[in-house]
Amino acid sequence: MTQLQVEQQLGFSLLERVGNTPLIRLDRVVQGFVQGVEGITLLAKAEWSNPGGSVKDRAAASMVREARANGSLAPGKTLLDATSGNTGIAYAMLGAALGFPVLLAMPSNVSTERKRILQAYGAKVEWTNPDHGSDGAIRRARELASNEPERFCYMDQYSNNANWRAHYETTGPEIWRQTSGKVTHFVAGLGTSGTFMGTVRRLRELNPSLRAVSMQPDSPFHGLEGLKHMATAIVPSIYDPKLADRNIEVETEAAYAMAKQLAREEGLLVGISAAAAIVASVRVAEEEAAAGRSATIVTVLPDSADKYLSERFWEEA
Repeated sequence: MTQLQVEQQLGFSLLERVGNTPLIRLDRVVQGFVQGVEGITLLAKAEWSNPGGSVKDRAAASMVREARANGSLAPGKTLLDATSGNTGIAYAMLGAALGFPVLLAMPSNVSTERKRILQAYGAKVEWTNPDHGSDGAIRRARELASNEPERFCYMDQYSNNANWRAHYETTGPEIWRQTSGKVTHFVAGLGTSGTFMGTVRRLRELNPSLRAVSMQPDSPFHGLEGLKHMATAIVPSIYDPKLADRNIEVETEAAYAMAKQLAREEGLLVGISAAAAIVASVRVAEEEAAAGRSATIVTVLPDSADKYLSERFWEEA
């Protein structure tokens, strides 16, 4: 068996586990305001069941497949990208399985758990100024790619169309199938914006009346790892604000409170951006219930809480 065949076999066994994540029904977070209103359903994709533990496995797998197919991630090249954590973990996992080195630019204030996972996979990291957030990591990755173009395959997840296509090809069809075509609202946070862009494009083809709701932090200084405050950040080139029917801004404190509520009332340990997505989804559900309308609201839970358990908010009353 050739080295390429070994890599292909390894890659297939891992990549075939990406996607087809469960759709969980959340009842207790909405029961207080939907009493007497028929047909308010809140559903969420449990993306931590992907092999790398997050929704970013989908985009990373798509981008790596395309880069290997077009030759830009050729033998001897190092995969380079900026990340706030989950995409980097997915790259590191794939690099370990497929045999290519990975270098990441990442803010130094990401959770301890993320740092340890990357170290375990053997990825190299350029730590950037935490005050500059994900934008600082993007600038550093661009600098590295410009200085040594022959060394790196710069994935640039914020501009890479294979990012949103992953969700067009997998997340959207999965939601449609799992809801039997009954989804009326889709809610997702904006980081690279790939999840929102790809899923909405596919669901809109299947249901032109779908209501698409984007979610982002309420200020440039926030604690919602992986999400961007678009008004003040480097805007991803794959982002098209016209796809959203509306945008909901979520406060960091509200997301922290929801993370604890989901743990204690639903038995779900979710990440901070996942909790923020539920905050936004609950606000949509409240509005639909107040108007007496039925709705099937679907959101994405990007990851579980296992990368955030060192955060102080868990200790607060």
